[in-house]
Amino acid sequence: MSGLDVAAPSVPRSEEVLTPDALAFVADLDERFHARRDDLLAARRARREHLARTGTLDFLAETADVRAGDWTVAPVPADLRDRRVEITGPTEPKMAINALNSGARVWLADLEDANTPHWRNVVGGQLTLLDAVRGRLTFTSPEGKEYAVADPQAAPVVLPRPRGWHFDEAHLTRDGRPVVAALVDFGLHFFHNARALLERGSGPYYYLPKMESHLEARLWDDVFTHAEQALGVPHGSVRATVLIETITAAFEMDEILFELRDHAAGLNAGRWDYLFSIIKNFRDAGPGFTLPDRNAVTMTAPMMKAYSDLLVRTCHRRGAFAIGGMAAFIPSRRDPEVNERAFAKVREDKSREATAGFDGSWVAHPDLVPLCAEVFDEALHGRDNQLDVARDDVSVAAADLLAVSATPGERTEAGLRGNVRIGMQYLHAWLSGNGAAGIDNLMEDAATAEISRSQVWQWVHNQARLDSGEVVTRELVERVVEEEHAALGEGLDEDARRLFVDCALGEDYPDFLTLRAYDVLLARGE
Repeated sequence: MSGLDVAAPSVPRSEEVLTPDALAFVADLDERFHARRDDLLAARRARREHLARTGTLDFLAETADVRAGDWTVAPVPADLRDRRVEITGPTEPKMAINALNSGARVWLADLEDANTPHWRNVVGGQLTLLDAVRGRLTFTSPEGKEYAVADPQAAPVVLPRPRGWHFDEAHLTRDGRPVVAALVDFGLHFFHNARALLERGSGPYYYLPKMESHLEARLWDDVFTHAEQALGVPHGSVRATVLIETITAAFEMDEILFELRDHAAGLNAGRWDYLFSIIKNFRDAGPGFTLPDRNAVTMTAPMMKAYSDLLVRTCHRRGAFAIGGMAAFIPSRRDPEVNERAFAKVREDKSREATAGFDGSWVAHPDLVPLCAEVFDEALHGRDNQLDVARDDVSVAAADLLAVSATPGERTEAGLRGNVRIGMQYLHAWLSGNGAAGIDNLMEDAATAEISRSQVWQWVHNQARLDSGEVVTRELVERVVEEEHAALGEGLDEDARRLFVDCALGEDYPDFLTLRAYDVLLARGE
């Protein structure tokens, strides 16, 4: 007996993933760690209430010795030492094959923000990873076109990204309550693939999203240690790269690496969710925390530069890799001028990262891999990484990370309309099962909808003014929703519109839009 109850739609080949032993492994993880996860979510809420009262944040006094200490993470395995270009994307077979054939050094196999948690996607993603590890991943399109990995030996190193600590998997229950989704995603992958990866000279490597404190990193470290012991694989086999995509985690980078030091590989500058986190945590802290249009907030804004530079300095001081942010552009086959302008912006952004000392960066489309590789090739001068770039020139204070009011840019009607339109479009795609959606030549994931609805909520509740002088009111947003909905056409999922409006204009602010959307999936039997 596994200890888990499975109540889910039928998925082809699911018996290869949902074996009794694998389910028992996940059940054991959930039994050991579910209560601690719950406590950490409660701590998040308490911290948020403190931020609402004080409107400020600082480095932790109780961990000053960790920040001052002379320590490093464990040496990184050989196949993770060159990460100059990483491609991200969902685990749908065709897109997975494209990623594995892209020439990138790493593929972030996304079980999180680029993946709608339909049960078929949860199980299907595990099957894709199972096949990829064993060099047998193929796909045949409905039109009969066949896809395969050209050279499994030369394919990128695969780093799955499980869901964040806040998510539960409703299709698997233990003692009548849903299992922690992060433990499902990690547990199934680790159980089926850890030994196979080690036998191939690699290992079970992961990206960890949405963490808000070093105590959440400590929980992951304990999960990794127990999983290694349970399967009899060497301690330290797991290597994790943590996305610093919350404002609270930005104040605990040293501590997060310290907690994971036997299992750490690096940190990533997850810029879109980072902006979402700033808005979420300081949404009622007054107009000083009200941002301009999301597209106007670049990595050269003072608070973003402080965050980026601190991440590089922290990583390299501790022997960990610093990975840059996403280039989300999708090249157009119809508009060379759009491509030319976008490629120039991508090159500028990647050059900034390489100059700042990052060891590599993310792209969302295979066509951007050569450009990113070229930029980092030039910066690396034959090295695998830039760990030798110490960035001792960087000194970041709490006020630098919180300099929201110094962010240049305007709030515009076009920005408001973009938030409404893209938010609804993305939710439409998400509900249909596509967590990575191409919108306006950009690859969007769940962070898109989160920042869009959060920014609208913040503007309304702070009576923000557009550059035209017009105040952003509920009535204005409702009118824009009506107009943008009409422009998108009648095919838009009505639940997408309702979810966006409820979360952008409701009096209460939901911590995660995707949890509300997940309830819709469950009601639909997905």
